[in-house]
Amino acid sequence: MNRLALMVLKNLVHIPAAYGKLCNYAKHTDRYSEQEKWTHIQYIFKLAVQAGNVDLKVYGQENIPKENGFLMYGNHQGMFDIVAFVASCDTPMGAVFKKELTNIPLIKQIAICTKSFAMDRSNVRQSMKVIQAVTNEVCQNRNYIIFPEGTRSKRGNQMQLRFSMLLAHTRSQQRQRSIYLCSYVVLLSCAA
Repeated sequence: MNRLALMVLKNLVHIPAAYGKLCNYAKHTDRYSEQEKWTHIQYIFKLAVQAGNVDLKVYGQENIPKENGFLMYGNHQGMFDIVAFVASCDTPMGAVFKKELTNIPLIKQIAICTKSFAMDRSNVRQSMKVIQAVTNEVCQNRNYIIFPEGTRSKRGNQMQLRFSMLLAHTRSQQRQRSIYLCSYVVLLSCAA
């Protein structure tokens, strides 16, 4: 049984209530604070970490700024990167993600709650609009995480860096914080 199936099976009891609450947050996003929505999203991701039998150790969390309005760039190693990041980071933030994920339940609601942006990687014009939107959001003191490679590495090797993603930082003239997520590629790619 692979680890992803194990995570779902162990959380069958929690899924209906947690997903229902998330859908309510997404439907009435203006009624709830950003921190309240983030705390619930964290709860869901912490359940996934626990159900996947992952001993998550976080180093350097003190380097995440306390004030808002920053960008984080991560090295996208595998499917577990964002799960580990959200479960361990108390600072609410949005993300830039590939357009293909927009119709997947759970991801769709999380994207709405966090004001994340979907990017069509094959459409340069739309990608630049997303970068401009992220730039504007950062200037308004929102936080975002971007994986500049644009896609996860399926074999553990480094993907080509997409420098266009760094434009959001140079245009916003805001603080840049870099994070490095390493060795998560084996967690959801191998059998449990």
